[in-house]
Amino acid sequence: MSAFFQMLRKKKELIPLIGIMTFAATGATTACLYFLFTKSDVIINKAGNPEPWENLDPRKPQKLITINQQWKPVEELQMVKSITK
Repeated sequence: MSAFFQMLRKKKELIPLIGIMTFAATGATTACLYFLFTKSDVIINKAGNPEPWENLDPRKPQKLITINQQWKPVEELQMVKSITK
C-alpha cells in the first residue's frame, strides 16, 4: 500500500484518473445494489418462482424515469388470463 502512495507522489497526474475511476466504480456498484433491492423485476432466485413477471404491479413504473406513462389493461389478454386460471 505504501508503494502505491509513493507512486502517486512521483506521478501526480494519476490522481485525477484514480479519483474518476473510483467515482465511476462506486456509482456503478450503487446503481446495481439499488436495482437489486428496490426493483421487483430483478430476479435472483428464479427456481423459487419460475414466472415472477405475473406478480408485478402494472401501475408501478419499473423504469428509472417514467414520464406521462399510463397503463391500460389489454382486454384480450385479460380474457385469456381468466380462461386459463
